[in-house]
Amino acid sequence: MGFRENLKAELAYADMRVKELAELSGIKKQTIDSYLRENNYIPSVVAAVNIARALGVSVEYLVMGEETKKDKLLSLHRELRPLIQSLEHLTREDRKIVIDNAHNLGMMLQSKKANAR
Repeated sequence: MGFRENLKAELAYADMRVKELAELSGIKKQTIDSYLRENNYIPSVVAAVNIARALGVSVEYLVMGEETKKDKLLSLHRELRPLIQSLEHLTREDRKIVIDNAHNLGMMLQSKKANAR
């Protein structure tokens, strides 16, 4: 996939409108619209970096469609963002309790999955 397809996919994944991406990236909405319309219209390096940062992906992924380990971590981070944001409002002690419990739950689910095989 090319830049246009990757940009469309990331906008959909992030449930983000072009107007919001424009605000977050500092790129004009009309410019982003042209990236989405024209198949071979590739942004400047600065624009690609700003768009990638706003979407929480790497430039390599956005331009080439190649996912690196870092991209996978960023993708996971996006899925966990609401949880992380809720943890930020807790005290350090309460945050530790939640994280420890989440870790224990994850270990129990892994064990249950392994035993089911």
